[in-house]
Amino acid sequence: MRRRNKGLAIACAMVLLVSAAGCGQKQAVQEKPALVKTQQAGDQAGTAAGVYAGTVRGRYETNMAFQVGGQILARNVQVGSRVQAGDTLMVIDAKDVVQKANQGEAAVSQARAQLELAQKNLARYTELYQAQAVSAAVLDQYQTNYDAAFASYQNALAQAAQGHNAVGYTNLIAGADGVVSAVQAEEGQVVGAGQTVLTLVQTDELEVEINVPESRLADAVVGKPVRVSFWALGGSVDGVIREVAPMADSAARTYRVRVSIPQPPQGMELGMTASVSLEENGPSAEGASVLPLSAIYQTGADPQVWVVQEDHTVALRTVSVENFDANNVLVHGLRPGDLVVTAGVHKLREGQEVRTEADE
Repeated sequence: MRRRNKGLAIACAMVLLVSAAGCGQKQAVQEKPALVKTQQAGDQAGTAAGVYAGTVRGRYETNMAFQVGGQILARNVQVGSRVQAGDTLMVIDAKDVVQKANQGEAAVSQARAQLELAQKNLARYTELYQAQAVSAAVLDQYQTNYDAAFASYQNALAQAAQGHNAVGYTNLIAGADGVVSAVQAEEGQVVGAGQTVLTLVQTDELEVEINVPESRLADAVVGKPVRVSFWALGGSVDGVIREVAPMADSAARTYRVRVSIPQPPQGMELGMTASVSLEENGPSAEGASVLPLSAIYQTGADPQVWVVQEDHTVALRTVSVENFDANNVLVHGLRPGDLVVTAGVHKLREGQEVRTEADE
């Protein structure tokens, strides 16, 4: 019995020794400092104040219409059709227009006959007046009749020419090379003079259209250089602001801005999505840093950021926010070269040791 108790005591002692050894190993393992994502701040004067989505448009977009009304007999183009100057895009029924032209010709013949009669009467009464057979008042009357007949003849000629021109207006002709971006009329439809039937976009000069909010209108100045990138093409090219709308859109309260592309990239087409980067103007950009919105740590009245110090510990730095959008924030109060934590800021504490991506 004593031997059994002694053996049990030895076994328990061995288990305690093994457990103590395991605990010592766990205590010996030290936790690594937290790994943080950082971004270096700097004196970023002229930092991009905003990136605006835009669409490739033609500088000249023409809403085309017939100069005379009638029923459309033929539509020779579709949306996306490329046309050359002089191509016939649509044709309307010319029967009524031809009848009006014929009516003008008949009016010319009638006016010519009246003019010839007035001319003969004037010649006859001029001879009678020279023979002192009629008074000057009678001669003046026939002179007036001749002048009126001549004016009527000139008016008839003008109306006949207008009727002949109208016959040519029954064909809708492209005035320049371009592409059809919209069609608003179909065959068989009766349209009136001046009613838009299609839109022609000239493709010889393409540009990008963006919408700038009221608060950033000062950044959009005519002649200012910008950077334009295209989602479908990759890379970016130089652009210049060509036009800024004088009034804001009544619904969106944004200003339409047109950006010309002096050297468009290969493959740039109408309707493509583009991004335009505008740089901030004025002294507010001096000493500013653009950080991700996730870098801001704010528990009180003032926004702050975590800065990694030389001893690899973090400290809070108070900053002032100049402007922000959905992803970035423009701040002041950082020194060039400050290493700012940009992710997981709410998990840090003052003086905590961290690791950066450069340490890895």
